[in-house]
Amino acid sequence: MRRLMYILPLLLFLGVGVAFLLGFNRDPREIPSALIDKPVPEFALPALPGHKQGLSSADLKGDVQLVNVFASWCIPCRAEHPIVSRIAEIEKIPVRAINYKDKPADALGWLLQHGDPYTSIGADGDGRVAIDWGVYGVPETFLIDRQGRIRYKHVGPLTPEVVEQTILPMVKELRKG
Repeated sequence: MRRLMYILPLLLFLGVGVAFLLGFNRDPREIPSALIDKPVPEFALPALPGHKQGLSSADLKGDVQLVNVFASWCIPCRAEHPIVSRIAEIEKIPVRAINYKDKPADALGWLLQHGDPYTSIGADGDGRVAIDWGVYGVPETFLIDRQGRIRYKHVGPLTPEVVEQTILPMVKELRKG
């Protein structure tokens, strides 16, 4: 019994140490989403004032498309914006947007300055819709299939590598089936 009192804490310490070391093998940018392969949450966001149209869950059916969550105050959003524009213009993939916790005037100014590649933009001023989507911060990008299901989530700014190695092959595959 006395040995057990010495061995038990040692085993517990070793177990915690192994779990800690296994955590080092994980990529912190790969945040799992419970929504993968599930329908997009039901929502309806208004358009930015004076902008073409808002965004709702009904808009996300019929074609493979991306939903990009951005804000004018987001520095990484500026870095990824040329990539988002390329996806929309050159790759011909519809990109819709959720403007996250932003002042409408700031968002409109940002779009005038950097360009507007978005098919539609929903203004999520209080961030409630983004919470339903499982958004941790901006930017985040979701790949939506023809049936309106979330098939992929990218946390952080898009890079050419992510687009070429992950998003474009997935879009091609989803458009086939």
